[in-house]
This record gives sequence, C-alpha cells and structure tokens, in this order.
Amino acid sequence: MSLPLEFIETELGSRISRSVQLGGGDFAESFRLELVDGRELFVKTHSNPPPGFFSTEAAGLSWLAQSAVNVPEVLLVSDEPPVLALEWIEPGLMTVHSDRTLGVELAELHQQTFAGFGRPDLKTTGSLALPNTSHSRWADFYASCRLLPLASIAFDRQVLQPATIHGVEMIAGNLSAFAAADEPPSLLHGDLWAGNRLVDQQGRSWLIDPAAHGGHREFDIAMMHLFGGYGEECFESYNDAYPLQADWQQRIPLHQLAPLLVHAIKFGGHYVAAVERIVGKFATV
Repeated sequence: MSLPLEFIETELGSRISRSVQLGGGDFAESFRLELVDGRELFVKTHSNPPPGFFSTEAAGLSWLAQSAVNVPEVLLVSDEPPVLALEWIEPGLMTVHSDRTLGVELAELHQQTFAGFGRPDLKTTGSLALPNTSHSRWADFYASCRLLPLASIAFDRQVLQPATIHGVEMIAGNLSAFAAADEPPSLLHGDLWAGNRLVDQQGRSWLIDPAAHGGHREFDIAMMHLFGGYGEECFESYNDAYPLQADWQQRIPLHQLAPLLVHAIKFGGHYVAAVERIVGKFATV
C-alpha cells in the first residue's frame, strides 16, 4: 500500500518534503507528511476500503467539530484514490485537567441530539461496514444495525458457537426490556476507545477515527470503559454536567457487546469468551 503522493500534492497545492510511516491500526495505514509550505499532516490510506470509507469518516469529523470536542481539521478527503489528510496534532502529556475537561466536552457533545438513531446519509461505518439506517427507537437500531448483522457475520465466519449466536439474537429481540432504552438519540463518536483520543502539548484532548452516528450515549461511555485509558475524573465531570440514568453501570456490558463482537470476529481469542459472558448475563434477563 502506498500513498498517492502526486494526488495529495496537487490537491493541497504544495510539494511534500518528508513522509514518515506511522504505526497504524489493524485496518488503514497512516503517515506523517511535511509540506514545503510548512504544513504538517496526518494522512491515512487503504488498499481496499469499504465504499465511501474516508468520506464517511470525514463527515463524522465535521459533525463532531460542531460540538465542544476538539477534532483535527480535514484538509483532504477522497475515496478514489482512498486518502484522508488531517491537520497534525503534536502529541503532549495529560495535565490534571485533561480528563475532567474532556468529560464536560463529551457531555456537551451528547446533548447535541440527532434526528434519529443511525446516520442521515445512511453510510456504513467500521471495517465490517455496519449499517446505519435511521430508526426512531434505540432498541430497533441496536438490534438491526449492530447485534443482528454482527451475529450473522460471526455465524458465516464460524467464530462463535451456535448457542452464543442464538443468545445474541435473543438479546436483540429483548432490548426494550432494559431500562433507559427510551433516551433520545445523541451524536456519538462511535468508537471512543483510548487510542482514538489524542492529547496535545497543552493537555487538550482531540478525538480521531470516529464511527459517528446517532445512538444511545451510554454506548460511548461503555466504549471508554472497555479498554481503559480514561480517568474517573472524566466520568465524574461528565455525570455532573449531564447525569446518566440510574443503573447505567449495569448496562455497560450490554453496550459493549457490539464492539466485543467486532473484536471476536476479527481477532478471536479472549474476545470470544468476553462475548459469551455478556450473552450469559443478558440473554436470560
């Protein structure tokens, strides 16, 4: 996989003076570019992304940019050739205020309601191209756009036992029974693990790699808990600014089921066991 360097130079109107490949995730490849006009860029590409992958990400960043959270400016986006160029955020260290400030910013983000659960452009998100058709109820969205498609992929790839897949389907059919299912849709980052948060040299948090959509705000909170990396001050300041509904902690695994299914499909291993534990807890409710 290589960057379309000539295309980038033409679109940005400046020649590239330096290119450094960065350690990427499991899907796209990333680079740091320096232009002769002094600009520094973070650039991603992919050899065979899902249709509209980078324009979908860019749209999500534009939605998030209208809220209190910090996101890098999109400088160039193209699906053919597949490339996304963002302003470079120079990494720094967290300060005593970083987590608390982020919690307040996320609370303001989640108070930015969406027209429905899903995406208005109906575009898929993530490397598994999960659907984002619009729904008026969270239970319908989470079932038809997350749990059931993921159960189908897991079945096709034979990564879960039939009993586990059946359990996921049972949960999908019973989501309305869980408390707080009737919250209005919030604008979500959609993939808010700690690796998608950058801290700059002033200690400010920046969010990257969104799978933005209208969803239940507990989903972002659950994703933040899944792999750690966020301090308690973040959740305390969030809850002070926009209190979560009662017993939200008990619903964290329910919201984590979708990302854990994704990880079980892609990586197997202990993620399969984590899915089985959640299914064992919620499929019997």
